[in-house]
Amino acid sequence: MKNVSIIGTSGSIGTQTIDILENNRDKYQLLAFAVGSNTDYANQVLAKFPEVEIVSVANEADIEKIEKRSNLTVVCGQDGLILVSTHKDVEIVVTAIVGFVGLRPTVEAIKAGKDIALANKETLVTAGHIIMPLAKKHNVSILPVDSEHSAIYQVLQGIEQEDLSKLIITASGGSFRMKTRDELENVTVEDALNHPNWSMGAKITIDSATMFNKGLEVIEAHHLYNVGYDDIEVVVHYESIIHSMIETKDYSVLAQLGTPDMRLPISYALSFPNHDPIKNSERLSLTKIGKLQFIEPDLERYPALRLAIEAGRTGGSMPTVMNAANEVAVDLFLNRKIKFLDIEKIVEEAMDSHTLITEPNLDQIFEVDSQVRSQILGGFND
Repeated sequence: MKNVSIIGTSGSIGTQTIDILENNRDKYQLLAFAVGSNTDYANQVLAKFPEVEIVSVANEADIEKIEKRSNLTVVCGQDGLILVSTHKDVEIVVTAIVGFVGLRPTVEAIKAGKDIALANKETLVTAGHIIMPLAKKHNVSILPVDSEHSAIYQVLQGIEQEDLSKLIITASGGSFRMKTRDELENVTVEDALNHPNWSMGAKITIDSATMFNKGLEVIEAHHLYNVGYDDIEVVVHYESIIHSMIETKDYSVLAQLGTPDMRLPISYALSFPNHDPIKNSERLSLTKIGKLQFIEPDLERYPALRLAIEAGRTGGSMPTVMNAANEVAVDLFLNRKIKFLDIEKIVEEAMDSHTLITEPNLDQIFEVDSQVRSQILGGFND
């Protein structure tokens, strides 16, 4: 039995993780989870997993909404996230929470010696230069849950670092892949949330539409696999069947393929190095697909991808600036306070006005994040 905790349990990755745990009760125990404000879902999870010992909710007012149980501790806020991620008996923490809020509990989990099933992009985007050495110091495995990074992780098994030539990260192109820049001027929130291939949370779906998500994944790949930015390529792949590829020094290209089902990378992270069967999963039929397309991304069409890669290349505190500005801008768009194309404008302005810190520590990363958010939101509150 492997003891698991989850932060971000009511989101897309979290609910699919619960599905895997529920269908593999002989392999996993859920000892702790964090659920935000969705207390109804928290109570549903508790009914399925009587072994849970800690639940974290967003706010103190939510604590009373969790059903009482003699063996259960209910906590809240950032401290609650940390308690869930550092539970003494947990072996692996699924960081399914979206946003910069996932950084601190991930750091504390690593310090506590927990393996990380990493779905929280912002952890490596903002602090990869800290996280990867910290994981090595504490002998902790970082097991990627993103479909792209899981694909790379899978095909790298048995490949020596010196034999690796290039990473090839695939991108669906998002909700607006068939639209021109001019056609994006007045797209709606509903349009942006209509992803053609994947069922994801709102933030990640918007990031897919702008292609900021792919830039974040490039930065993640740089840290996860110790590969320079010149050796990371992004290709638009409409079908989302090849989840990513690697190229070796002899120019062999190795790929991982599968139907668009996030339970596959979640299950692989939990069961590594095994490939456990997944209930109700769909077998891939290449003959039904017929063809696979690959297109070079146009950085004029997708300036968000360019901005994210530029932030990664610049390094230091710049990825934190880019990420914070994007999180705020996406939230403003989802709340209909800005237009879709304003997202990338807000990010570029934040990056242009930032004074770089070349080797930020964690405190500086948190300070920069807070400053960027306050600066952008201050402009909307004036």
